[in-house]
Amino acid sequence: MRVYVPLTLSGLAEAYKTGELGSGPFVAYAVTPALREWYLSDDIEELEYAALNRAALASLRLVALDPGAPRRRVVVAVDVPDGAAVADPDRGLDPSALGEVRVGGAVALAKAAAVHLDSDEAEADVTAAVDVLGAADRGDDDAQFVVDGAEDHELLWFATQEIPNLVGLGD
Repeated sequence: MRVYVPLTLSGLAEAYKTGELGSGPFVAYAVTPALREWYLSDDIEELEYAALNRAALASLRLVALDPGAPRRRVVVAVDVPDGAAVADPDRGLDPSALGEVRVGGAVALAKAAAVHLDSDEAEADVTAAVDVLGAADRGDDDAQFVVDGAEDHELLWFATQEIPNLVGLGD
């Protein structure tokens, strides 16, 4: 099963140093029954893209919680065994939890398929979105427009071999 793990660049650097994503149960995003129902598509690529975007929003929230983190969203796509990631049936229809799964334990970073990361050009919009995220959550339409502006940036795809360069540990 492919899951999308939201991180910050600092979190990606830590995962690179330890060789693991997560240390215990952690939140990721995947194609869940609720996401399929919400998205109304049978196209697996479209559904995986929707799960990736849910993880990107979760990454934005992580960036907002870490004032020292670079203002770029990070999502790691990783394959885990079936059953290793489980959706909470009680939250399945909660719009804020669409696609959310819990991964039971740490996953080797070597299992990662790719890293998705904002470009440098997205930093200003991500910074602006971080600044108004709370207001958007409270229903402020203008703030939601700013958050949507960050979400308009497509995350770039990187091979896992590029992680050292992405986190500033490369040659």
